[in-house]
Amino acid sequence: MKRIHAAAGMVNQTPLDWAGNSERLRSAIAEARARGVQLLCLPELAVTGYGCEDAFLSPGVAARAMDELLDLAHETEGMVAAVGLPVFHRGALFNCAAVLCDGELVGFVAKQNLAGDGLHYEPRWFKAWPNDVADEIEVEGGRYPFGDWLFDVGGVRLGFEIGEDAWVADRPGPDLARRGVDIILNPSGSHFAFGKQEVRERFVVEGSRAFACSYVYTNLIGNDAGRVIYDGGAMLASGGRLLAEGPRFSFRDFELVDAVIDVGHTRMLQTRSAAHRVILGDREEAVAELGFEWDPGAGATPVARGRKMDKPEEFARAVALGLFDYLRKSRSRGYVISLSGGADSSSAACLVRIAIDLALAELGADGVREKLGHLDLPDGVDGWAGALLTCVYQATRNSSDTTREAARAVAEGVGATFLEWDIDALVEGYKATVGAALGREWSWEGDDLTLQNIQARARGPGVWMVANAEGKLLLATSNRSEAAVGYTTMDGDTCGGLSPVGGIDKAFLRDWLRWLEAVDADWVAAVPALAKVNAQQPTAELRPGGEGQTDEGDLMPFPVLDAIERMAIRDKRLPGEVLLLLGEAFPERELAQLRVWVVKFFRLWSRNQWKRERYAPSFHLDDENLDPKTWCRFPILSGGFAEELAELEGEAR
Repeated sequence: MKRIHAAAGMVNQTPLDWAGNSERLRSAIAEARARGVQLLCLPELAVTGYGCEDAFLSPGVAARAMDELLDLAHETEGMVAAVGLPVFHRGALFNCAAVLCDGELVGFVAKQNLAGDGLHYEPRWFKAWPNDVADEIEVEGGRYPFGDWLFDVGGVRLGFEIGEDAWVADRPGPDLARRGVDIILNPSGSHFAFGKQEVRERFVVEGSRAFACSYVYTNLIGNDAGRVIYDGGAMLASGGRLLAEGPRFSFRDFELVDAVIDVGHTRMLQTRSAAHRVILGDREEAVAELGFEWDPGAGATPVARGRKMDKPEEFARAVALGLFDYLRKSRSRGYVISLSGGADSSSAACLVRIAIDLALAELGADGVREKLGHLDLPDGVDGWAGALLTCVYQATRNSSDTTREAARAVAEGVGATFLEWDIDALVEGYKATVGAALGREWSWEGDDLTLQNIQARARGPGVWMVANAEGKLLLATSNRSEAAVGYTTMDGDTCGGLSPVGGIDKAFLRDWLRWLEAVDADWVAAVPALAKVNAQQPTAELRPGGEGQTDEGDLMPFPVLDAIERMAIRDKRLPGEVLLLLGEAFPERELAQLRVWVVKFFRLWSRNQWKRERYAPSFHLDDENLDPKTWCRFPILSGGFAEELAELEGEAR
């Protein structure tokens, strides 16, 4: 019987934070040793941080990463560990997993399938390593295996799938199985998206069954570079059975999940399987044999299973973790929100409070103080929300008592500092100054859009001033549905350095606020004050008699808008196709009305790409994102589907 105590280590890294990244990796290794772990898998590109972007192209980055790796190797005495870093070899840069054994570097495996879609740009920096090619690299005078290698460690064969390798149809796993692998390690940097953990679990568990081996999958945690959130969720599986699953959305520097792997059991599965094939001959040359002795005393560990989360919880935990990491890594002194009393800004305020509460629950007051060491927090934690979050309500003559009271109630409900003032004098000043220069009188009949926008823009300077004075980060409050059609005022509600709800649609946000108003859970507190927000129809309140103005009246019902967006942008359907599918999705709606909304969407989408290019960074929450810098590129200038829309309108005549 050969049993191995294995662990997956998840770490919260920051691009190019050499000292911090190395310290967190050392701490994870030390904790693994304390638990008796013999085999440790650490994440992809963990030495540098995954989100280095074009800094990867600097030769000095790979060189510094190698120096850090060699120092880190000394920490692995008595164990085997794998960790990710970029490696420069034969005139190209490769995304690699370094294998460390008993205090020494012993080789590198290079990633074969690069993530190059959506928010991933790995082919911009790295080259894919070809399958079946085993090479060597020189490091400080020594020669080490490099490329497609197995490592025979004390009679146990280790192989690798790195990140994207496991997501493709032609994954390395089947080939590794034919080469007699006992354990597959997957150091990964897998971004959060709704429901993605279930997909990961399938390829980990099914991989361990199909390849008759054990599988150790790990991931990054936290917001490493600004837009992307890593949710952790590391797993160990063996022979088609999930042994352990680590926590998700942790606020800690690192997390470990461990289990005992029975190599004898998976070898029995290999011999019992009639479908199992082996490769003999030349491929045996690509196996590095290491004289490491496994501790035969590895005992059983309790099976740890992660708790399943629904979409409202995933959303809350993901954005809360993103906000907390953004706060500490940017060294901001808190957040400022222009709180309108509507759904978007109220969601942002609640998410900040959830971030504070979750951090306190997991780390404790002392742990949060240490994480936010650049801040002088109040003695009592009850005052932390007020110190970290300032909300400002800015009224005009078109604002209602309904939104004013809703804003005040939400701010009080989350414990934020609440400020309030009137901007009518500023708006009238702009109207007088510009009107005199242009020699014109303003009227709602002829200047509707101009007069709406100046109110929204007049709110920007004051709330920016608060952010500057308090050293805090201003949060923008536009959502994805509004971004799709440009229903937002540039330099108004788009003001901010970060947009926490910019990646989520309005229909979901409204449902989430209703859920949060009365949620009964042990990890999040309900916010009853949201009743004042949820009772309203979303409105910009920028026209006279503003209570009669609604966002859906200006646009279309948000469920319809969001459905058109998914069909047109995610699925790349043309207007005629969208109308056909929309009629099937909303049979209760008149086809003529759906046609009007489809035409309106495509025209607004096409003319507002310049706005999407200027939005503050938002968190990536699902794989339907509109962010042109990470997911959805569209020309700023285009024909705007003119012929397609003309044909569609012609059908109505």
